[in-house]
Amino acid sequence: MTDTTVQHASRRGIWGWMFFDWAAQPFFTVVTTFIFGPYFVSRMASDPAAGQAAWGYGIAAAGFAIAILSPVLGSIADQTGPRKPWIGFFAAVKIFSLCMLWFAAPGSSLFWVVFFFSLASVAAEFSTVFNDSMMPRLVPKAEIGRISNIAWGLGYLGGMIVLIFVVAFMAASPETGRTIIGAAPVFGLDPVLGEDARATGPLSAAWYLIFILPMFLFTPDGMKGIPIRAAVRAGLAELASTIGEVRRRSGILRFLIARMIYQDGVAALLALGGVFAAAMFGWSITEIGIFGIILNVVAIFGCLVASRLDTALGSKHVVVTSLVMLIIATLGVVSTGPGFTLFGALPLPGADSGGLFGTPAEKAYILYGLLIGLAFGPVQASSRSYLARSVTAAEAGRYFGIYALAGRATSFLAPFMVATVTALTNSPRLGMAMILLFLLGGLAVLWPTPYPADKVRDN
Repeated sequence: MTDTTVQHASRRGIWGWMFFDWAAQPFFTVVTTFIFGPYFVSRMASDPAAGQAAWGYGIAAAGFAIAILSPVLGSIADQTGPRKPWIGFFAAVKIFSLCMLWFAAPGSSLFWVVFFFSLASVAAEFSTVFNDSMMPRLVPKAEIGRISNIAWGLGYLGGMIVLIFVVAFMAASPETGRTIIGAAPVFGLDPVLGEDARATGPLSAAWYLIFILPMFLFTPDGMKGIPIRAAVRAGLAELASTIGEVRRRSGILRFLIARMIYQDGVAALLALGGVFAAAMFGWSITEIGIFGIILNVVAIFGCLVASRLDTALGSKHVVVTSLVMLIIATLGVVSTGPGFTLFGALPLPGADSGGLFGTPAEKAYILYGLLIGLAFGPVQASSRSYLARSVTAAEAGRYFGIYALAGRATSFLAPFMVATVTALTNSPRLGMAMILLFLLGGLAVLWPTPYPADKVRDN
């Protein structure tokens, strides 16, 4: 079916759309993974295991809310037409919630910190649903994989820039009061009070506010549809029919089931990988930040390579290869500890050479992290392009809502299992090992899934 509403965007409009990822990524980089999350676990909570459990439950709660509401909102947005008003509303919620993280001082209520972090996560995901659903109307289907991976790589570049700024100018040692470059933290931040980590919330909010503007100004939006009340009724009715329709589109159905499984593992690995390293090696904010910078540099390279492979080989091949790499890397991560890797089959000298990442075990952990960095961008960007190639622009909102559902329907399960196994065994290592079940299960379902190019014609 040809969608007559499609009007391919100008170069400026495409770049405006891609800058959404640039704007959004610092939240995930410096708040969720590398700076604020480890601060929450290592300094706000009574002990690392309790902190990892609380953080995991917060991620699980956000995932549950996203799973319930994303398909509904996506279907309603298809009826109302424009996506930008929805993005603007949830951007306001995200910005407010991130600013509230400034008040997460040591000794503060863990509940309220997790609440605002979860609210920011929900708003970030809903904004992404509507932004992603704009993709089929921007470029021909043959170009979707390329712009999706480039946009994802652009996001990692933005996240890396913010992370470098935090590590060099904000994150200071509580003992010396100096950052890694020997300077006092900017804005008079006090590392003893955790202000260097707490400030990442408002910093990410300001970055997001500034850099989503090109999308609002230059990227074409859908034509105005029906009023909101009628859209709610029509959207809910259409969602019910879409669910039945998905069952008849076997390729999309199998892909969504696979993504529902493997995305749980990917999300948990990204959210908890830095936390796990902080607990195991006692890394400082500076060390975790540098680890994040290394991963982001590698991730940018991975996305640029994947942008070409996606066009040449197809989205499915990129996703499968990325999952294999993530499985190998996760095995390496959970098999490594002070003095060993590969579950002790390869003993490592325990002596600390001094400086950053001073032990051989820490260096082994970084090597596994490089593999994660290469794969975690393409697995998500090419999953997005797989679906965008499989649907028309007119149905993109509801299908990307279901796509978010597939990514979040059980997204509480992986962090819940990590948190619960960690709490029951008091072993973060055993908790993190649960992620492998999701990566392996998703790969098994995805393997026989057909490639979508011959299913939907270019618009």
